Amino acid sequence: MTVSSTGAPLRHDRQFVLLLGARLLRVGTNSAPLLGLALSGLTVALTGAGWALALDAVSFVVSAALTARLRVAPRVRVKTSGWADLREGWREFASRQWLWVVVTQYAVVVAALNADVGVLGPLTAEQHLGGARAWSVIVAAQAAGTIAGAGLAARVRVERPVLVAVLCTFPAAVPLVLLSAEAPVWLTATAMFGAGVASDVFGVLWATTLHREIPERALSRVSSYDWFGSLAFAPLGLLSAGPVAAAVGTGRALAGCAVLVVLATSAALLSPQVRTLRTADGAASPEGAGRQAGEEAAG
Repeated sequence: MTVSSTGAPLRHDRQFVLLLGARLLRVGTNSAPLLGLALSGLTVALTGAGWALALDAVSFVVSAALTARLRVAPRVRVKTSGWADLREGWREFASRQWLWVVVTQYAVVVAALNADVGVLGPLTAEQHLGGARAWSVIVAAQAAGTIAGAGLAARVRVERPVLVAVLCTFPAAVPLVLLSAEAPVWLTATAMFGAGVASDVFGVLWATTLHREIPERALSRVSSYDWFGSLAFAPLGLLSAGPVAAAVGTGRALAGCAVLVVLATSAALLSPQVRTLRTADGAASPEGAGRQAGEEAAG
């Protein structure tokens, strides 16, 4: 069997790198929104909204320049048609119940959360909580929660990662309920922090499960179906939020979004594969993967 320089099987070294990489990626991507919220508020206060938008545009140019400097090792690619790639990805996607069930769940969850963040939440803050400052505190609390969640997720060791990931979706409904009830800003912000922590635990567990369960040759195609399915109803959430709020009231619309999150998540738990899929070696954190590799090397 092929082993690494430490004597541990390479499959464990690869899992350790994937899990650690997922942690670092989540910390980076979740730190950026928090920093952006802080800098955007400061820039608007000092220079005005116009210059803030101009600086935002410049940030895209800088990102493009940095991306252009990336050097990727050349790989031999077998020539296939786009339709063949789509068919192969669909076979891998559709053959795993746990995968398409959670993607379907998140199609509903993302639509509900989009309606909240994009329309209903800011509207409630403007009407009942004191305006933009209150909403910025609530959103910043969520961003801080996602940063804390990345560190927590790296230390979580679970045998059934998909089950735990799905359960981590329930806290997303709590801020919706509090907003619908016009709860104090500090209470809603606390709930948003908790939802941010839970969402990042979901993200790390989900990403590492995909890397572990999906063959590397099909991972990019399956990930495309994952993203496409999860975001399929996102525009509908934004489109319907305004008319629904006008018809039934903002509070009831937010309560409806909370109900959608709970129902979609509860439905996902009905899937046997969601409840029972286990890790191959019981390691679901970088520490766990490294410990498992060390134990096998010593044995």
